[in-house]
Order: sequence, then structure tokens, then C-alpha cells
Amino acid sequence: MSEQLNIFPYFLGQRLEEGLGDRRALLTAEGALSYSEVAALSARYANLLAESGVRPEERVLIALPDGPDYVGALFGITRMGAVVVMVNPHLKPDQIRYLYEYTHARAALVGSQTMSEFEVALAGAQHRPRLIEVGGHGHAERIAALPDQHPIFASHQDDAAIWLFSGGTTGRAKAVVQSHRSFVNTTKLYGHALLDIGPEDVTLSVPKLFFGYATGTNLLFPFSVGATAALFPERCTPETLFAQIAAFRPTILVNVPTMVNHLVSHPDAGNQDLSCLRLATSAGEALPAELHRKWNDLFGVPLLDGLGTAEMWHVFISNRPDDVRPGTLGKAVPGFEVKACDDDGAEVGPDEVGHLWVRGDSLAKGYWRQAEKTRAAFRGEWYVSGDMISVDQAGYVTYCGRADDMLKVSGKWLSPTELEDCLLEHAAVREVAVIGASTADGLVKPCAFVIPAQEAAADDALAAELQAWARQRLEPYKYPREVVFMEELPRTHLGKVDRGALGRKALDR
Repeated sequence: MSEQLNIFPYFLGQRLEEGLGDRRALLTAEGALSYSEVAALSARYANLLAESGVRPEERVLIALPDGPDYVGALFGITRMGAVVVMVNPHLKPDQIRYLYEYTHARAALVGSQTMSEFEVALAGAQHRPRLIEVGGHGHAERIAALPDQHPIFASHQDDAAIWLFSGGTTGRAKAVVQSHRSFVNTTKLYGHALLDIGPEDVTLSVPKLFFGYATGTNLLFPFSVGATAALFPERCTPETLFAQIAAFRPTILVNVPTMVNHLVSHPDAGNQDLSCLRLATSAGEALPAELHRKWNDLFGVPLLDGLGTAEMWHVFISNRPDDVRPGTLGKAVPGFEVKACDDDGAEVGPDEVGHLWVRGDSLAKGYWRQAEKTRAAFRGEWYVSGDMISVDQAGYVTYCGRADDMLKVSGKWLSPTELEDCLLEHAAVREVAVIGASTADGLVKPCAFVIPAQEAAADDALAAELQAWARQRLEPYKYPREVVFMEELPRTHLGKVDRGALGRKALDR
């Protein structure tokens, strides 16, 4: 790999050099855009940002809905040598203010629907970024009037390309600084070698592009081979997703466990035609074996559960299309090395639970302005995750939960994931999250927050039934001491269950 590397030519510019400029790059409800049209749009965004005073290596926030403008902006920023900072466009004002003060971005590209929230959040801010409204009155004409050419900055492979955010399920998000090298490396190892993505594929994603998992699987991977990415700006619901599948007929569906659950639980799921799909991926949270079984029974599409982190950019453990073991994450993607270690960093034996250590050429540069946390997580070539795993003799990895979510109950360790999987097997449970709640005497007991199935009655009788269900199937100390019924589970800005919020709710009870 040459030391000079910019992800713009690798993922987009080279498609034009290969004579693929007329190929369909993006699909939206408004129509299709070719690779040539996306490249021209990226040049216009680069020129827009240059006119706004953005220089190479400076940071630019993207707070946009999924669509051509998002893609054009991302490639425009990278082609001019600036750094993309992807954020959820629907953040609350205090979160917006925090992210700006933390990142010190030079400019922010903000959708017209959420511009007012950004204006309020940044009112009176010192050195506030240049806010550029996208999608509002006159924006399309302004962009179209800009030149459709812009030079490509000669970035080094280790220069920062995109910032991702890693916040786990509690606390403020940390910015993970990822280099151009990482995006190319994982694209080759996971996108090409494992998913076997090719020019005829059409991808469609449940998570939005600001989530690194989707940035890869629903943009960079297809663009690297001249394939097509289907985008829609609406919030993803089962009805919306079924409609997008019917309209775009994707071959690869980028999914998450929560939506897998919604899809298999949908009353009209049996009437949906998913025959266009050759595979689906799942990441972001653990995929319970029971949920995987329901998916297989209903849709019969290979569902590849995997695990990735912002610190390694994307998926580095995954099931394979020809080797799917429900209840496991599969094996390490070739090119990455994974091991489970004890608290002292010594590798544990087969099937023993330990901290996830991983190394490979997608390792991030560290956390922005978080030196202490960087030193704790990045150990030479290795990244030490907060995830707990076990690895069997054959190399199959089982996810055991987050280290800070593991519960010490009656002097023994309990993985919330194990209890969640057990409760999900009950017909009356649609979704569940387990946390540790402190009792009056200071002990920690498992508490299950349950969204019941539509036909189930959320009452004391069902709570007692679920407790008995767990006691019959698990060791006695693992059953939930309390079952709390909810209409929905709180989620972080990355869509993960907000266990911190559940913990506060437990304290308030």
C-alpha cells in the first residue's frame, strides 16, 4: 500500500478511471445518480467548503439525512483533505453544543429540517463553526452553480479521514480518529473477501450513514466495486423497510438486532417478498440465538451476525455466508487477530470469558483529547475493548456482554446477554434489556426491562411467569428479581439500548 492514500479516489475517483462513470451509484425515491454525478457533486461540496474557509486537515461536521447531499459532502470533504465528523442530525441542543466544543469543527453542514436546533445550540458559542444549511431555499441552485472539479489532496495513509463516535451505552461520546488506511483495509478484508460484494449488488441499510457500520456496508463497500447503495432519509420502521425492499430490491440488507426483532414480529411479515436478498448482516448489538432462529424460519435469508467497533472502524468478527452459527459471532475476519484475555492481559483458555483484544490494520489513532482513555484502550498493536467474549477451540466467538454491564450476583458473574436470550425465548417477550439494580442492602440483583408481545398482558402474573421461566432454564441466581414492563427501551444517539438511563430508572423506583 502506497503511503499516499486518500479515500476519495479509492472509493469514487477510480470508478471514473475504470470507465464506470455511467454506472448507477445511488438509488433514492427521487431517482438514481451515476458515479460521475456523485463525483461532480463531491467537487461542488469541496468548492463550497473551500469558499467557506475550510482548509486541509480541518474538521467538518456532517449532520444530514441520508441522501445524495450526504454522500457528496462526505467525498467532498475527503477529496479536499479535510476531516469528516459524522453526527446524528437529530441531536438535542446540549448534545450539539458538546460535540462542537469537543471537536472544534471549522464548518457544519446541517439539514434544513434541523438547522434551527443547531442555531439555538450554538448561539453565543465562542469561535462557532460556519453553519451551512443544506436542502433549504436556494441551496440546490447554489451547489449547481459551483465548479464540478476540485483537486484531490495528497493525504497520507495515516492522516485522519473520518471521526466516529464511541460512547458505549453510558456517558459522553468519545471521538475515534480513523485514518484513510483503516477504511481501505476493512473494505478489502470484510467487504470484498467475506461479504464478496460485487458490481451487481444493491445495498440497503437500517442504520443511517452517520453510523460507521452503515458508512461502510451501505456506502464505501458498494462504491469500492461499482455497486449501488440505496438510501432513504426517513426513520426506519418495519413498514418503511419493507417498502424500501419492495422498491429497491436490494441484494444485501444491513440490519441490527432491534430491527430484526421488529421485522419478525410484524403481523404482515409472512407476506413480504425478501427473495431479492442474498444475505443480511447484523451488528451494533448482540443477536440472540432465538431471534436468529425466528429470522431463519420466516425469511430464510443468511443472516451474518458480527461485531465491530469504532476503534477498529467496522466488523472484524463475523459469521460467513457458508458458515453461520446462531448464538455466536462467528470467527475473526482473516486479517484480524482476536483473543480473550483476563484482567492482566493474559489469554484465557478455550470457552473461558475474557476481555476482547483485537489487532489489525484498521486500528484507530486514538480518542480525541482523551489521552488517559487512549492509553487504557490502545495497547501497542492491540485494541482492548470493553466487550467480553469467549473463544472456543475451533475459533468461534461468543459475545458475553460489556465488561461494565457484567453483574456480580450472589458472588458469581452473570452476563445480562445470557438472561436476555433466555427471556426472549418466551412467546410473551418482544424485547428485553437486563441491568443490575442495587437493593436496599446494597446488593446487585438482575432487573429485566421487558417490552411485551402485542397480545401479552403486562401484569404481575406475566412478571412471575417470566421469573419462573428463567429459573427453570438457568442457574437459580440468574433469574430477574424484578420485571419492569415498558412500551419502548431508551436508546443512545447510536441506537443502542441506553443502559445508563435504565439504571437511573431502576434507582427511581
